[in-house]
Amino acid sequence: MAVTFDSSKDTDVLVIGGGPGGYPAAIRAAQLGARVTIVEADKLGGTCLNWGCIPTKTMIASVAALHTLKHAADFGLFAENVGFDFTKIMARKDANLKKLVGGIGYLMKKNKITHLQGFASFVDRSTVLITKSDGTTQTVTANNVIIATGSVPTKLPIPGLDAADIWHSNHEASKRIVDGSIAEGAIWSSNEAVTAKRVPERLVVIGGGVIGVEFAYTYAGLGSKVTVLEFMPRVIANLDADLGTELAKILKKQGVDLKTEVKVTGVTDNADGGKTVAFEGKDGTIGSVEADVVLVATGRTPFTDGLNLDGVGITLGSEKGRRAIPVDTRMKTPVAGIYAIGDVVGSGLAHTATAEGLIAAENICGHDAEMNYRAIPSCIYTEPEVAAVGLSEEAARQAGYDVQVGTFTFQNLAKAMAINERDGFVKVVADKKYGELLGFHIIGPHATDLIHEGVVSIQLENTVKELMKTVHAHPSLAEAVGQANEDVLGMAIDKG
Repeated sequence: MAVTFDSSKDTDVLVIGGGPGGYPAAIRAAQLGARVTIVEADKLGGTCLNWGCIPTKTMIASVAALHTLKHAADFGLFAENVGFDFTKIMARKDANLKKLVGGIGYLMKKNKITHLQGFASFVDRSTVLITKSDGTTQTVTANNVIIATGSVPTKLPIPGLDAADIWHSNHEASKRIVDGSIAEGAIWSSNEAVTAKRVPERLVVIGGGVIGVEFAYTYAGLGSKVTVLEFMPRVIANLDADLGTELAKILKKQGVDLKTEVKVTGVTDNADGGKTVAFEGKDGTIGSVEADVVLVATGRTPFTDGLNLDGVGITLGSEKGRRAIPVDTRMKTPVAGIYAIGDVVGSGLAHTATAEGLIAAENICGHDAEMNYRAIPSCIYTEPEVAAVGLSEEAARQAGYDVQVGTFTFQNLAKAMAINERDGFVKVVADKKYGELLGFHIIGPHATDLIHEGVVSIQLENTVKELMKTVHAHPSLAEAVGQANEDVLGMAIDKG
């Protein structure tokens, strides 16, 4: 259905935020014929490109390559005097980011999207005041607004951490890169961890979720003595229990000290400039660990500062979090003409933000689009990687399904043996009554690529028997997915 916009407004769609939700939303709206303006206070690409997904994965790739070089003899190769130059690792990361940010800028021009730099604040539901870095202002009127302002590191109310000078927006963190003050102290958020100038000898990571385990793997691989303090009974506690158990074993083999079911109670200064992190166990036991750097990796919080949401009638708080903007499945807020997507609504994943951005843009432009969260993959970029989609075994049982489970280890695969990456397994969760595939859980080589067979299967409501008819190339890592599915019925060919 075609939509006629009010041509007296400056733009049909104003997108506030140029991250992985905002810039795809802008492009989709432009593709559908709308006049689009995007405003971003920091660099295009948002947290994912500049502070999260991409810098961490680039650093992780260097660590993975270093690991391969150190094990060259396993391939019959010689690699002597293997080491690394941290400055060059970070320079490679910065070069990648610069190229990708430039690529998004090109896409804005290609799609005739007006790009403005500055902070946005609502004057009314269709008028936004933009304050630029030089202090000048500009008012933009819009038929529709999409809020995509992302998130900031979550501040912990713990003595010794709450007053740390690290709880900043992306824009403020970028200014600290320019003046050279970022990552200078002994307390880091993820922002400091991806802009570090040194590898700390002793690193304590508070939080064993996705962010925590990725940085634990990265810095342990570069030689840090890493300790992870996690409040929950296991790391990556939001995923299937078997994934967390297996990842813990592997991280310990990599030299990471994991302490679970502990609550951090305070951080104090040491005479040598480092920190002492005090914690209390579930049984009441008291402990502490010393660190040169303490990395707070306990997640991120929706960023809505300065938007003047109260002024347009938007009250924060939803089932996704008390700081989240409430939206429906079409990404509409309670205020007509204002949409919100991504971290600011509590979604938490870059690809979820992208999907939500496309939904918002399509609805604005007259389509009837609705967000479906049933088949959203979760990915962790340790080595080996971890990925999951759908229901965990525990969640499936709690939902009332008569659950069947199939598993298959990578060590049984010829391809895994050929590339010398044999850790991990694939786990498939299915409903016994109808054979419907409910969940896929992978820890192993290229798990974040393999998971998409599960994503498609769940999206299309495939059954175990339907997937058994799918031919998997040999030799390939994907065979593990196929054989785990076969194992649901006890019919995996190569399972010993």
